[in-house]
Amino acid sequence: MADSVAARGVALRHPAAAPLAVLAAGAAGAGYLYVTDPHQPGHVLPRCPFRLVTGLLCPACGGTRMVYDLMHGHLAGAWLDNRALLLASPFALALLARWAAEGLRGRRWRPELRPRTQALILLVAVAWTVARNVV
Repeated sequence: MADSVAARGVALRHPAAAPLAVLAAGAAGAGYLYVTDPHQPGHVLPRCPFRLVTGLLCPACGGTRMVYDLMHGHLAGAWLDNRALLLASPFALALLARWAAEGLRGRRWRPELRPRTQALILLVAVAWTVARNVV
């Protein structure tokens, strides 16, 4: 019994464990989302905690509807749901792919963003939040 627990601990420490878990969770979520229209009420999807507390749209609000629209081939609808997140999605997917690829090669990978890049991301997120709540 102790050997199986130790073996499981080693498996969870493998560099590919975390990215593969994220991919599996994303695939499960996408599967559920594919058959659940977030544009309609009566579904079991999480609500935005920022919007619940403040009543304002956060930078990611509309992301669930955007992904649903993309999976169903509605690019115009996805654009209307969240433009900034739609434009950032290819970069996020590239980071996830790199993380998984490096993990499968047995290497740990962690992106390191320069302070300027971090500041730019924060500035864009704040500007997008302000813009979508003013208009």
